[in-house]
Parts: sequence; structure tokens; C-alpha cells
Amino acid sequence: MKIRESLFRLTHWETWHHHAKYIPIAPVWVWYIIRSGTPWFFTPSNPTLTFGGFEGEGKKEMYEQLPPGSYPNTIYIQPGIPFSEVENQVDAAGFQYPFIVKPNVGMMGFMFRKISNAAQLKHYHETLPIEYLVQDLVDYDLEVSAFYFRMPDQQKGIISGFLKKEPAFIVGNGNQTVGELMQIHEGIRFKMDEMQARHAANLKIVLAAGEKYYLSHASNRSQGGKLVGIDHEIDARLQELFDGFSHYNGKFYYGRYDIKCKSVEDLKAGKNFSILEFNGAGAGTQHVYANNYSLWKAMSIILTHWKMMFRISRQNYKNGVAYWNFTKGWKHLKAAKRNLMMLKKLDASFPSY
Repeated sequence: MKIRESLFRLTHWETWHHHAKYIPIAPVWVWYIIRSGTPWFFTPSNPTLTFGGFEGEGKKEMYEQLPPGSYPNTIYIQPGIPFSEVENQVDAAGFQYPFIVKPNVGMMGFMFRKISNAAQLKHYHETLPIEYLVQDLVDYDLEVSAFYFRMPDQQKGIISGFLKKEPAFIVGNGNQTVGELMQIHEGIRFKMDEMQARHAANLKIVLAAGEKYYLSHASNRSQGGKLVGIDHEIDARLQELFDGFSHYNGKFYYGRYDIKCKSVEDLKAGKNFSILEFNGAGAGTQHVYANNYSLWKAMSIILTHWKMMFRISRQNYKNGVAYWNFTKGWKHLKAAKRNLMMLKKLDASFPSY
């Protein structure tokens, strides 16, 4: 079995560690560092996001730069405050269970949870040592992602990739347990230990025929999510919508929008949608996983995006947006990595409700 799994990994590059695909093209990144004279050449790509949105930026600063009403109702909870105060803030903001909680500074879906009652919220609040947000659960069925970039001196940008996303779930057949159904789910085959720990309380439950059980409510690949390319949906109306998002604050030039919507057609019409996040310079080009591309094609797409990020940053720098200095950037990146490792460790054992 181990030999079979190893061969599968070897022949399916999309199962490799997410940094592995960058190794052959790393010299290009180094070249951009040399040309810019700084390892943080990307920081001017989105001037109003911390570190250009590469890593360690807060979701609060991102939401504050999106059009009002375009993202879910959200409040921010400080760690360590009495739980009674948390409940007061939640009630005052008009939230009703279920809703979503996630760290203000986080990524890859770590510690993203759906909360259905006060006991679950209390457990989450007492576990997470950093600021987190409470957010309306958006009930639109479709989640999409659009990668977008625009040169600062241009009015129109480009949607370079468009895809739909599904969180990992299993469907009951009236015979097998949650644990047994998890064993045959392709999306989590290399995350089985983590998923079993997260769903330990439910592994022996037999799901009714047709009953859907979510293994994660985050659609990230790191959480077993499925990505399907829908580039054929890119048209002038979709382009105009994302140009509008970019121009609203005038400073979002490069990144990926994650959106829930009723349908792609409604999204194009500018209705029945909600922006979950805008991910800046550090946004993964997820569409390389969604279209069955070869490794060489995927690397070519990544290089195209690096080039655009470099060009955008360079132009903003010439327009007066400074690069982060080395010490500031190094300290920020180290802190962001510590935060990510802490969240990853908590996420591996924290229950999925």
C-alpha cells in the first residue's frame, strides 16, 4: 500500500507539497529580487494591504476596502475576553446560529469552523489565542474563485483564471460509517490521520442513504476541497464586475477573489453574491489545479503571474509606493509563519462541527 501511495504521489504533481512545484522556477523569483534590490519586491503590488497581502495580513483590513454589502456581516472578537462578552457582541450584531468563525490572520482554512451553538463557540473562543471573526454563514450553494490582475495605469484588468470550489464531504448509503466513507474519499487520502482526529466523535456513525456529511466547511485544497475550472464563463460582464472591485479602493491590483453566489449568471449581473475574501500577493494560482494541467503548464502559468506581480509592484514603486525594508519584512514574515504553524497545529485536533 505504501509503495502504491508513493507511486501515486510521484506521478501526480498536484499531491506534492505546495512548495515543490516552485523549486524548478525559483531562479526566476531570485531574478526579480535582484532586479528590485529587495526580497520583498511584491509588497507594492497591493499598497493598502499589509505586506502586499503576501502573508500575515488581517481580513479586517481587506473587508474595509471592499464595497459595502459585498461581503458577509462580520464582527471581530478579541482573545481572552469573558465568554459572556462574546455572547453580547454576537447578539448585538444580530447573529443567529449557525455562523462561521475564522482567525483574522490566517490562511489555508486552518481553524475555519461552522458554529451551531453556544457550547461550540465557547470551545472555539477558549482555544484560539488570537483575534478571530464571527461571520454570517452565506447560504449560496456555489463558491467560485477568480484570479485578477491590473496594471496601475490601466483601467481594465485581466481575469486569468476562474473556477468553482466544493468543500470536502461524504454521502451516506445507509450501510457504511463515517470512518469507512472517509477511507474512500480521494480528496483526503493524504490527510486521513488529521481528518480522523477531527471527526473522532462521529467515525462510527452510519449515515442514512443520501445524507451529506461535511468533512470541512472550508473549500481549500488543504482541507480536501475540490476545484473545477470554468474559464469558459469569463466574459465582458464578469470582467467589468472585477474591474469595479479593483477600482473601488483603487489599490487592489493583484490577487484572488473567493466568492459565494447563487449562480455564475447572477454574479455577472452583480447580484446574489458575497465576497468571502480577497487574497493578495500570496494568493495561490488555484486554477492550475482545476484544469488537469501538466506540471510544465502549471509552472508556465505561475511564471506569468509572478511576472505580472513584479511589473505591477515595479510600476507602483516608480509611482512612490516604497518596498518594505529588509528588517521589517523579515520580522513580519517570521511572525506570520509562527502564527500559521500554531493554527495548523490547533486545526489538526480541533473538532469539526
